[in-house]
Amino acid sequence: MASNPDRRSLLMGGTRAGMLLALSSLAGLASAQQRQPVKRMPSIFIGHGSPMNAIQDNAFTRHLAKWGTSLGQPAAILSVSAHWLTPGVTAVGVDEKPKTIHDFGGFPAELHKMEYPARGAPAFARQAAASLKSVTAQATEDWGLDHGTWTVLHHMYPKVDIPVFQLSIDYAQPGKYHYALGKELAALREKGVLILGSGNVVHNLRATERGVPQGIMASKPWAQSFDNAVNAALAARDDKALINYSDLDSSARMAVPTPDHYWPFLYALGAAGKSEKSVATFEGFQGGTISMRCVQWG
Repeated sequence: MASNPDRRSLLMGGTRAGMLLALSSLAGLASAQQRQPVKRMPSIFIGHGSPMNAIQDNAFTRHLAKWGTSLGQPAAILSVSAHWLTPGVTAVGVDEKPKTIHDFGGFPAELHKMEYPARGAPAFARQAAASLKSVTAQATEDWGLDHGTWTVLHHMYPKVDIPVFQLSIDYAQPGKYHYALGKELAALREKGVLILGSGNVVHNLRATERGVPQGIMASKPWAQSFDNAVNAALAARDDKALINYSDLDSSARMAVPTPDHYWPFLYALGAAGKSEKSVATFEGFQGGTISMRCVQWG
């Protein structure tokens, strides 16, 4: 049977019209998605403890998994880890594909083989560098994601679907410097960037105790005393006392013999608005004296 030219033209015209309508709808949907407001993300601090947490199922790692779900999907994660120290300079990682750094030794092969192949966030990283007005940050691709970052994100965002970049710690600078940089980075939260400080507020490796199970209380009075003092200053939002941590408690010298694991806490604290109350999302100790305290603002 011969086809009707008018009918065929009508059908083809209808098909073209339908396609155009569908494309228009898709474009409208994409535009609407782009117009959706960006979720303001919190500022958080994680007491990351041993690299072994990456492969262990314990109260702390289960908390991380729940925490990641409750935080939602940030546009990117800016991590300030205790394990990227750059005396004399502040650096920011602008890698497209940051490598997984196994910056530890004497651990099981399983841990050394782990990878966290997150995408980098070069655009956000350069925005972070530009937001630092009190220092000229250096962009670099010479680092990646160290264990202060990937061992916790492995549990928080196991799908590895969030871009991640790191900011280094100028170890030559005092507490007020790191707190000030945290304040300058705070604007990134409005763009959907989760600011993460990763260290431990009580960290003295020479005073850890093997075989002591994870617990709510420290095995040594000095560790518990300093952790309590930090918690009290947080509740009072006494940022000055937290910056000048050596005067916070008589146990400070034992609790923080070197400030490398304490400085990330000040970045997260600085990025928190003064009206934002802190929430202790996890409390406890590993190795007897390492505080696993985790805090969220916002």
